Amino acid sequence: MGQLSATHLSVVTGGTGFVGRHLVDGLLARGDEVRLIDIADPGRDDVTFLKADITDPDAMRAAIRGADAVFHNASVVHTKQNQKDFVWKVNLGGTRNVLAACQQENVPKMVYVSSGSVVYEGKDIEAGDESLPYSSISQAPYADSKIAAEKEVLAANGDGGVATVALRPHVIFGPGDVRFLPALIKHSKAGRLRYQVGRGTWLSDYTYVSNLVDALLAAEERLSLDAACAGEAYFITNGEPMPFWDFVRRVIERLGLPPLRAKIPHQLVYAIAAVKEGIDTLRGGTISPEDGLTRFAIRYMCTHHYFKIDKARRDLGYEPSVSVAEGIEITCRDLLDKGVI
Repeated sequence: MGQLSATHLSVVTGGTGFVGRHLVDGLLARGDEVRLIDIADPGRDDVTFLKADITDPDAMRAAIRGADAVFHNASVVHTKQNQKDFVWKVNLGGTRNVLAACQQENVPKMVYVSSGSVVYEGKDIEAGDESLPYSSISQAPYADSKIAAEKEVLAANGDGGVATVALRPHVIFGPGDVRFLPALIKHSKAGRLRYQVGRGTWLSDYTYVSNLVDALLAAEERLSLDAACAGEAYFITNGEPMPFWDFVRRVIERLGLPPLRAKIPHQLVYAIAAVKEGIDTLRGGTISPEDGLTRFAIRYMCTHHYFKIDKARRDLGYEPSVSVAEGIEITCRDLLDKGVI
């Protein structure tokens, strides 16, 4: 990536989370001054930290003031069919507040971290591209709210002089992940990861976290009101689809965890997930790192969902620099070094 002036101020929402921390590191390495916005203290002294909630419009306006670019990364990932009001308040309401703050404070660029799930309808997607329509059915409050937020971000391109772009990563992994691989490890160590869900072979895409950061920085560098990427959405993946359970096997083998023993029908696990979700909903619904046992997650495991990245290559100059195999090795080595296993 090119070197920008040290006076270039980039604001990152959700900067203490998995992607946010890596993005902040990438911006600092580029030479940016970074203002990190979150509700949790990042515990670092190389950035300006503002404790602020994206659902507070006044706080967002103050936090974004003076920025050259805003990376809106904060969201609630929640694939159960409960806590809908809270998820929508953060994912759509918060995005509206960030967007309005950019417009009011004359911030020229807003880069939105979206999701590949915005086009997913529980059916196979094979080599999908950005011509795919948004999902027309409700899958989970997370996906539904991300669809609505992305639509508004892209439709607002140019309003108030703000150029916008949305990036859609898919199954992000890497050091510091608190959701995907930690859930696998937890299940394996508890003896619950003995069976492959589903008897088929379904391909999925993966995105190593530093590749996503490269794409985010490239999008911001190219973004302007007359740029090809302005008002556009882009799938960002490693471009190496592989069966979901092959990915899982590589990870557990590298970590020395017990191997999968057999396959079980996904319909059975889906039914179990439905019951589990129902009980959780009766108890009021929980917002916490999920264990992969939701109806949405089971559908994801048991359908093809992988995407072309040609548009990102063309408009953003994006090229994955870390392969899936390299990413698995780096991530597993990090987990072993930290004594997680």
